[in-house]
Amino acid sequence: MKKIEILKRLYKDYTKKYLNKIILSSIFSVIVAGSTSAIAWLLDPAIKKIFIEKDQSLLLLIPLLIILAFSAKGISLYIAKVLMIFVGEEVKKRLQFDMLRSLINADTQFIDRKHSGKFISNLTYDVQHITNLLSTAILNLVKDSLTLIGLLIVMFVQNWKLALISLIMIPLASFASRTLGKRMRKAATQAQEKSGFLTTYLVELFKNHKIAKIFQRENFEIDRANIHLVGLMEKNKKIGTLLVRMSPIMEVFTGIMIAILIYYSGKLIVNNEIEVNNFFSFLAAMMLAYQPVRSLSTLNMVINQGIAAASRILPIVDTVNKIKNIENAKELKITEGTINFKNIFFNYDSNEKSVLNNVNLEFQGGKMTALVGHSGSGKSTILNLIPRFYQASDGEINIDNQLINDVTLVSLRDKISLVSQETTLFDDTIKNNIKYAKENATDEEVFEVAKLSNAHDFIEKLPDGYETIIGENGLRLSGGEKQRISIARAMIKKSPIILLDEATSSLDSETETKIQEALSTLTKNKTTIVIAHRLSTVLNSNNIYLIDSGKVVDNGNHEDLLVSSKLYKNFYEKQMQR
Repeated sequence: MKKIEILKRLYKDYTKKYLNKIILSSIFSVIVAGSTSAIAWLLDPAIKKIFIEKDQSLLLLIPLLIILAFSAKGISLYIAKVLMIFVGEEVKKRLQFDMLRSLINADTQFIDRKHSGKFISNLTYDVQHITNLLSTAILNLVKDSLTLIGLLIVMFVQNWKLALISLIMIPLASFASRTLGKRMRKAATQAQEKSGFLTTYLVELFKNHKIAKIFQRENFEIDRANIHLVGLMEKNKKIGTLLVRMSPIMEVFTGIMIAILIYYSGKLIVNNEIEVNNFFSFLAAMMLAYQPVRSLSTLNMVINQGIAAASRILPIVDTVNKIKNIENAKELKITEGTINFKNIFFNYDSNEKSVLNNVNLEFQGGKMTALVGHSGSGKSTILNLIPRFYQASDGEINIDNQLINDVTLVSLRDKISLVSQETTLFDDTIKNNIKYAKENATDEEVFEVAKLSNAHDFIEKLPDGYETIIGENGLRLSGGEKQRISIARAMIKKSPIILLDEATSSLDSETETKIQEALSTLTKNKTTIVIAHRLSTVLNSNNIYLIDSGKVVDNGNHEDLLVSSKLYKNFYEKQMQR
């Protein structure tokens, strides 16, 4: 997107709603500009009447007017800034909300392409720069432009020749600003990348802190952290250097201007072409104009930072999901719960090799079907296609003869529950984690499913029972305890289709037995698809599909496959030897 397109979009979607506050802030900015100009203008009668003509009549009035002008300036500036702070924070919240809404609704494949740390950096680092663009930049643009115009009027009123000479400073500052602005946009983009890398690293570091300790990699991680911090520091140094570079440039310009003006004014005063009081009023106006000129000269850099940030965030906000409801999508109606895969192909990227190749499957309604195969054979991909976490590249998936692409996503996913190896829980109470699948569930329903999932007993022993906060991803619970809460969560939804992805892996025998009992309750008379490396957990499945390299190579019950499939028999014998 081009600069002007980005600015139009930001105005239309984020600042237009707050136009009344921006206009009100601008009105107070007019008072700021008028007060500043009045301060410079008042020096003319003050010097002429009081100091040159020694007229005592204005001795009290002019100081009072100066106090009034400074007070009006201070109060108006405060109100103008507060209004724009409110606008900035509202815009910030809306930007973050729009981005989070887009990410929450985004296709799984879109989320998987980028590390979560990069998205976090977009939400914090980039949004702040856009906020600066839409609040601070707008305020400074209005306030400083009006102030500069008012002071220029004072300068021209006092002496138009001197005013024309001083105007040379403005294009020089503008040229320097444009040059530095281009560098600023590049530096801001690089800094955001470094910020994203740091956030990504921190997310992984906190997630894997036990691994770092057990393998004694603390010093290695400290060095890696330092590398990320140094990289970000260097980029921020560059940005900071660019921001303050205008200061010496403006100081030099101002010094040259004042020197020229004093020299030229001296000649005008000698030739009686200008009065001393006019010169001091003019000089005061020019000195006061230094601040708005300097502010406006750095404004371009702030704008470039904001535009660079917006160019990264707006594409996320505008993300169009590939997986969505078609027009006139119907509600999924479950009768038996039979699921059919017909000639399914799938690849994560069009340039990559297919993960699934012409897969045909039937999962009988109300029965348990198992998927068995080596890691990476495509079992989890098959599971993820059913709730449309991913979209098949070709082929059809039907549930009770209804194409899942033709039914609403809400009705499809409402009929499915998932229990996976990587149990995901929230840093909330146990009760709220169970109720996550059914927000309006009663406490009695929560207690019921907790008992059915063999979780009630251990929950009751916790200090706060069902109100116990379990920490990030349930870190205060054991693997088996987390899994039983996950099963309780799936139970409370009462969906007719159950997906089990390695739900009993990495558990001791006693815990596995409890979870198997819970799973038996969960899957009773439900269409169940289970993935398990431990064949002991799928021996009683009504049907077992053997998946290899994205293809179905055999199927049948356990006894049949032991006879008909060498690959399955090899799986089984290896596990029995352990």
